[in-house]
Amino acid sequence: MKTIIVSLLGIMFVLSSFGQKQKVWLDADTGNEMDDLYAIVRLVKEPLVELVGLSSAHFNNPDLLVFEKWNANDTKGLNTVVESQRLNEQILKSLNRMDILHPIGADRQIGRAWGQKDSRNSEAAQAIIKTVKALPESEKLDILTIGAMTNLASALILAPEIKSRIRCFALGAQYDPKTRIWNKNEFNIRNDLNAFDYLLNLEGLDLTMMCLQAALPLQFKREETYSKLDESNETEKILENRWREQNPQDENRVMWDLALVEAYLKPAFAQLEAATTPPENEQRKIRAYIKIDEKALADDFWKALKGKL
Repeated sequence: MKTIIVSLLGIMFVLSSFGQKQKVWLDADTGNEMDDLYAIVRLVKEPLVELVGLSSAHFNNPDLLVFEKWNANDTKGLNTVVESQRLNEQILKSLNRMDILHPIGADRQIGRAWGQKDSRNSEAAQAIIKTVKALPESEKLDILTIGAMTNLASALILAPEIKSRIRCFALGAQYDPKTRIWNKNEFNIRNDLNAFDYLLNLEGLDLTMMCLQAALPLQFKREETYSKLDESNETEKILENRWREQNPQDENRVMWDLALVEAYLKPAFAQLEAATTPPENEQRKIRAYIKIDEKALADDFWKALKGKL
């Protein structure tokens, strides 16, 4: 019988009872779509964790070479990681949290188009390494990635000794809990398949995946979202404008990135399953979210945004 593992990640929050918050790093391809900003705001507003870093991720993909537009971005001259960095700084400034480390990440995937695992060094990779090494030996850094996994993979390639000091939670790929079959044909993974394969093959790395099927139910309605956002609040105005500018045609949006952040913060509203890595990778156990309580997670976001936690 398949064993469904109810998430026990909440145990990390026990540390707060000793006056010590779990330290978290978020790596985001914020320039790509709109939901990254919602995920960032949610983490900043969580009182039980300390967001110690927010790094920018690229979202390079083949469409940038053949189309004039990518969402609302002109593809000509677009530097994807620079756009992510710009938005990261904008939202942190609105939250009065520029004290949070916010280094720029790599501009492209690790290795080459045919594979390999050469690191892509960046300010983000170096900052992740430095942050982990500065932690007391009893602590670990939880790293959440909601874009291409280039920065995390690069940090681990450059400093493999930090592997045991981190826990990774990543948005990407597809996983069917009934057949236990993986599918890597997904946007974040395609933007750096080399990085994903490297992390899957890295024995001993604590890895949890939020795959598409699990995140899909968390959807926001456009008009309802607009009605809840207060334009007199700078942060909320940015969230509304991001939808209006980036995806105005969408009456509903799947909040992919927010799904991972919310499931991480509210483990009672998510279910995990032990999963074996894909057959083409080193065979080891990781974890995959298989179900979320989308209503509870959506309600939690709005409570956090409005300061009602």
